[in-house]
Amino acid sequence: MKSPLPVRNGVNATRLRLPAEGPWITAMDYVLERFGHVDAVGIVNRFARGEVRALGGSVVTEHTPLAEHTFIWYYREVPPEVRIPVELEVLHQDKDLVVVDKPHFLPTTPGGRYVAESALVRLRNLLDLPELVPIHRLDRMTAGVLLFAANPETRGKYQLLFEKRAVQKQYEAVAAIRPELDLPRTVTSRMIKSRTYLLAQEVQGDPNTQTRVELLATHDDGAGRRLGRYKLEPHTGKTHQLRVHMAGLGIGILNDLFYPDLYPETADDYSKPLQLLARSIAFTDPLTGRDVEYRSRRQLSALPAA
Repeated sequence: MKSPLPVRNGVNATRLRLPAEGPWITAMDYVLERFGHVDAVGIVNRFARGEVRALGGSVVTEHTPLAEHTFIWYYREVPPEVRIPVELEVLHQDKDLVVVDKPHFLPTTPGGRYVAESALVRLRNLLDLPELVPIHRLDRMTAGVLLFAANPETRGKYQLLFEKRAVQKQYEAVAAIRPELDLPRTVTSRMIKSRTYLLAQEVQGDPNTQTRVELLATHDDGAGRRLGRYKLEPHTGKTHQLRVHMAGLGIGILNDLFYPDLYPETADDYSKPLQLLARSIAFTDPLTGRDVEYRSRRQLSALPAA
C-alpha cells in the first residue's frame, strides 16, 4: 500500500487504520480520542493544514466522516533527539544497493525513542535517497555489515536472497571460555519472541534456529580473564538468535545486558558495546550474477589491537 505522502526528513508518514464504526463522527474525533493525550493541538493543526491524507492522496479534513476511509497517513511530530555519538561508514553504493558498516548503539530503523537517530533515516538524509529501505536488520547493540535497497524496482530481488537463505553471514563475538566445551559445534533450538515480552526464549519443539559456533583464538583481557574470539555462522535469522545460543552454551557474549541475565535499563555506556559484530555477508548478486562479499572494517573493542 503506497503512502500518499512522501518521505519527509528521512522519515516515512505514519499509517493509521480507522475503525469501520464507533461513537466517533469524524476521523479526527477518533484520532483525538486515541492520541489527543499526547498532542491534541498538533493533531488539530495537521488536519487543518491538509497534512492528513487517505489512500490515493485525497485530503482528510476535520469534517471527513469516520467511515469514509479505512486508512489515513500523517506525519508524526518527531521530538528533538540527542545525537548518538557513533558514525556510519558506507562500504559500497550503486544505484540498486547500499552497504554500510553500522556502529553499535545505532538502530537499523526508527522505533521507540529513536527516529532520526537510526541508520535508515541518517542514510536517507546523508545520501539523498528517500526510497532507501533496509533489506535485513541488525540489533541496535550489534555492529557490522548492513544492506539497504536503493531502487524500488530491484529491491525484491535482494530481499528474496534473505527469504531463500541464499546469503552467507559470518559474525564475530567475544565471550568467556569454557575449556570443557566441545567446539566447533552447531547449536539448534526452537526459539520464540512475542511482541509483549522483551526477550527471546528457547522452548520445547521442533528447532527453528541453527548457529555454528567456532572458537578462533583466546587472549587475556588484562584483568585476569581469558576471553575467546568466536566465529558465529547463523543459518537462520531469528531475533537475538546468536545471543541466546551463546548464553545457552554458558558463554554469553561480553557486555550483553539481556542474556543470560536481564539487567535493569540504564543509559547507554558507549565504552562497553556488546561484543558482537556482523563481520561479513556473501551472496551471488541477483542483478549481475557475480559472487560478492562485503566485510566490516570494525574491530571489537575487547579484542587485542590488530
